[in-house]
Amino acid sequence: QVQLVESGGGLVQAGGSLRLSCAASGSIFSINVMGWYRQAPGKQRDMVARITGIGSTNYADSVKGRFTITRDNAKNTVYLQMNSLLPEDTAVYYCAADGVRLPGKPQQYFYWGQGTQVTVSS
Repeated sequence: QVQLVESGGGLVQAGGSLRLSCAASGSIFSINVMGWYRQAPGKQRDMVARITGIGSTNYADSVKGRFTITRDNAKNTVYLQMNSLLPEDTAVYYCAADGVRLPGKPQQYFYWGQGTQVTVSS
């Protein structure tokens, strides 16, 4: 079974920083894209940042210049460094792994983590 486990969420004041991490475990051959999404109560889940296996990144306009996504392929782990946090960043942050290839399987899979709460106070 493949699992994505997030950590690093918490409560911070506006202007503060947090670093989220997400480790994928299980029998995984490769992961194409890893990313972070967020969902505030009553709102749609939106992409925050993503990174390909070769290091290309993409960010939502709302976080450009403040957030940085990185990954460690040897650990199947992705990170999100969040600086200059704003109350508008408050949400549950979900890790995602896309284009996951499993040994002996021709298909590719998509997995979600369970989410970690980030709360930014004014």
